[in-house]
Amino acid sequence: MKGNYIVFESVGKAVLKECEVPQPKDDEVLLENDYSVISAGTERANLMRLPNTVVAEKGFPFYSGYSASGRVIAAGKEVENLKIGDRVVINWGGHRSHTIKKAEAVLKIEDDSVDMIDAAFAPIAAFSFLGVRKLKIELGESAMIAGMGILGAFAVQIASLSGAIPVIVSDMDSTRRELALKLGAACAFSPDEENFVEKVKAATGGDGPNAVVEVTGSASALQQALEYIAFEGRISLLGCTRISDVPIDFYKYVHRRGISLIGANTFTRNKHESAPGRWTEHDDYRAFLKLVAAKKLQTRPLISETVSPGAASDVYGRLAETKTPPLGIVFNWKKIR
Repeated sequence: MKGNYIVFESVGKAVLKECEVPQPKDDEVLLENDYSVISAGTERANLMRLPNTVVAEKGFPFYSGYSASGRVIAAGKEVENLKIGDRVVINWGGHRSHTIKKAEAVLKIEDDSVDMIDAAFAPIAAFSFLGVRKLKIELGESAMIAGMGILGAFAVQIASLSGAIPVIVSDMDSTRRELALKLGAACAFSPDEENFVEKVKAATGGDGPNAVVEVTGSASALQQALEYIAFEGRISLLGCTRISDVPIDFYKYVHRRGISLIGANTFTRNKHESAPGRWTEHDDYRAFLKLVAAKKLQTRPLISETVSPGAASDVYGRLAETKTPPLGIVFNWKKIR
């Protein structure tokens, strides 16, 4: 059986290729993808071979994509937790028509009311769950989401669900600021507007936000967060600061004010059993699916385009050319079957 996959071949160049689809081993399942979602920040960084990326370390080719949904179409003889036809979340499987996974690593979608296009966002949303959970927000604390890319758009909703009030947002793009307000943010600012730090403090009663999710990965945005955050506030570093191009006075902004800087890379999460602030991937997927089913978490406003994988070269070409890419681009793998 023939399948397809997307690969980054060189800086700025992504192509769709054909491959032979393998059969699963005894403890594996073969999954057929319905949808996969582009994680624009991470994928653009690798596409452009920015510092502190897999491509910077290991070079091309690079097989991108980690957030998808699909169905089991074949299972090894030892597999007991899944059967053919089960709908599943596909994590770390790449942008491809078919994926082989260990059965124990695959989460079944139990609720039939969850649409597959929504389920495809589960691994991406789990990053935002981790970034917010690590702040251990208490009911009534204020929160700032710095950056309204796809992770920030989920973080706004998750911080609100966690009891933060107000939740405020910063982003350079006016369209993204408008989206933040629609998703429940109390106010949204541009980091380059006059008196930005003073406006953020005023929006939280004068002291600044108690908790900040820094999603931009910009060292200058982190410096701003250190200027507006409340005394003894916490900042989770969800965005990947790949270029440390801004010097920070750690004594003045961190040590003297008791600020906590918290690394929120997904590799810091618990592997086997969830704990406060550190849930496993699968438990965060389950939480995401329950909230989507209950209509308490939105994905549709985050979708900019749904395209055929055949458009990969064009999509990634556009991604390479802009630092503010479309929020959520979804590949529909059913269009090439």
